Amino acid sequence: MESLGSRLTISNLAYNMHCSTMMKTCKKIRQRLLLAAMMLIAFSSVSTAQRITYSEPEREDSRRTDFEIIGKVGNNILVFKNNRNENAISVYNTDMKLLDRVKVDYLDDRWINVDFVPYADHVWMIYQFQRRSIVYCMGVKLDANAKRMTEPVELDTTRIGWAASNKLYSTIYSDDKQKIMVFKINNKNPKNFLFTTLLFNAELQLQNKHHMNMAMEERNDYFTDFLVDNDGDMVFGKFVRKNGSDYISNLELITKKAGEERFHMRDLNPKDERVLDEVKVKIDNTNKRYLFSALYYKQKRGNVEGLYTVIWDKAADSVLRETMLAFNDDLRKQAKGPDANLRIAFNDYFISDVIIKRDGGYILTAESMYTTSRGGTFNRWDYLYWNNPWSSPLDYSYWSPYYSPWRSPWNRYGGSAATRYHAENIMVLSFDKDETLQWSNVISKTQFDDETDALVSHSLMITGGELHFLFNLYERRTLLLNDHSIGADGKITRHPTLKNLERGVEFMPRLGKQISAGSMIVPCQYRNYLTFAKMEF
Repeated sequence: MESLGSRLTISNLAYNMHCSTMMKTCKKIRQRLLLAAMMLIAFSSVSTAQRITYSEPEREDSRRTDFEIIGKVGNNILVFKNNRNENAISVYNTDMKLLDRVKVDYLDDRWINVDFVPYADHVWMIYQFQRRSIVYCMGVKLDANAKRMTEPVELDTTRIGWAASNKLYSTIYSDDKQKIMVFKINNKNPKNFLFTTLLFNAELQLQNKHHMNMAMEERNDYFTDFLVDNDGDMVFGKFVRKNGSDYISNLELITKKAGEERFHMRDLNPKDERVLDEVKVKIDNTNKRYLFSALYYKQKRGNVEGLYTVIWDKAADSVLRETMLAFNDDLRKQAKGPDANLRIAFNDYFISDVIIKRDGGYILTAESMYTTSRGGTFNRWDYLYWNNPWSSPLDYSYWSPYYSPWRSPWNRYGGSAATRYHAENIMVLSFDKDETLQWSNVISKTQFDDETDALVSHSLMITGGELHFLFNLYERRTLLLNDHSIGADGKITRHPTLKNLERGVEFMPRLGKQISAGSMIVPCQYRNYLTFAKMEF
């Protein structure tokens, strides 16, 4: 006969088994709910990442309209537009609805060029115009509706002769936007350039005005981009290209301290006499350093062998580190493909971006770009010699002593129907603070277009720990905008094709501008009109 204790034991065992089964079932339900929630969040984030909002075409704006995306000011998005003699700023809300189109021809309608320094709730507009033989450089403060907050202020004037170029002033500003520098270079004497620099604070109040001379070799000396750091110090590079040669020699770092009326020059030539290519300069304000980068060859008109970098320590006033990274066969196969000639894998590559990390490391990107025509293929030496010293086939932002930022992004090379513009793979290299290569990867793509380079190449969007590369690719004969990202570990993620792509709208991603941590404005072609799209990530 079964005892009461035995029955209780059996009953407890059954109860425990039932409880265990219920706990497992609940655990499975929780896991499914958690998975569903994670999928919902992921779907939501993808949907957000793919949100695109378009502006309506304005009848004044055609494909030939010159423009500059100013950025987000207050709750509005401002875009400057130039149509022949009309200068205006279009004011859009966050949904890209046009709120106003404000004409900005102050004092004189014969503008030469214009620059913008945007802040969170206002923007400084620095513009130039000529009246008789005087070129005026002016500044005016605009609010989020592109309306004047101050009267125009005269920053500087220059008297010029009837045959002289009137494109005089250039504007640069620091990363924190607390220092604004306006400068001009008088090259009337080709062997002795006269620099004039005007340093302003964030309120456009003059801090100092300096004049300095620089000895030059006629038609042989050239400059890199000009930059200003957060201390107000000016920095750029100077190099020699003798007798029309296609390589750099005598590379120098040139700095001008904010409070000093003189240049400091230091030699940066590679110790082993490598031949350098296009030089890029980047300021690391956090660590008080200047980074110079260039591709290099072993000999004149040789194949690209690797990357040359030199880091200048501002505090020590000396070279902190100089490195020569030779590209190995694995990277060459990635860059050009397994069936390509590895020796020439990087001959069409040009440095496009350098992103500084907080710890002093950096990420460098380079893109393969070239053109073809009935007469043959243009190589990098054709661009360097024919177009402008040290500019890529798609580069239109080079510096010369007198230039206008109003350069049309279309048909920059004459619009010949026989010219085809190519933009292919993107190489990404990540370095630590000691300039040791952490990882490398290549985003594969093939792009080309005839007559214009507006639709090829890419735009870079920085979001948290990822770099997003936006570029057009043909899918089933339709040009679609693609998004590939690279994480902090170097892994490439190909995101789904962006949603809400309107039929007939063609994006010009390389002319876009990031306006916040999670959004970018990209110009578009729609039929014969210029429009803009806001992308949210």
